[in-house]
Amino acid sequence: MKTVMVVDDSRIMRNIVKNTFSELKIPCQFLEAGNGKEALQMLQTQPVHLILLDWNMPELSGIDFLQVVRSMDQYKTLPIIMVTSESAKYNVIEALKYGATDYIIKPVNEKIFTEKLSKITI
Repeated sequence: MKTVMVVDDSRIMRNIVKNTFSELKIPCQFLEAGNGKEALQMLQTQPVHLILLDWNMPELSGIDFLQVVRSMDQYKTLPIIMVTSESAKYNVIEALKYGATDYIIKPVNEKIFTEKLSKITI
C-alpha cells in the first residue's frame, strides 16, 4: 500500500485531505506532520510515495521544506503537491521553481484534486 504524507499545521485540513482520498476510493496509508521540520524527521525514517504540503506553517514553511527535500538526491522525483491558500501567481511560480510537482489552492475542490492526482503515479 502506498504512503501519503500530509503536511499542514491545521489538523482539520489534514483530515479534509485524508477524507478526499477516501471519497475518491484511493487506498493508501497516511503520515501526518504539523510542520516542515516534523515532516523532514518522518521522511528520514519512513518511505513516502506522495507529499501534500501546505505553505504557511511554523518551524519550517512548506516552501523551505520543499527546497530541502529537493536538494536530497533520493527525493528529486518524489511527487510533492502544494495544497495552500497562497493563490498569487508568483507563489505558484515560486513553488514550481523550487520543485513542486503541482499546486492546489485551498479550499480543496474534489474535481481539481482528482485531476491533479491523475497526473502523477503514486
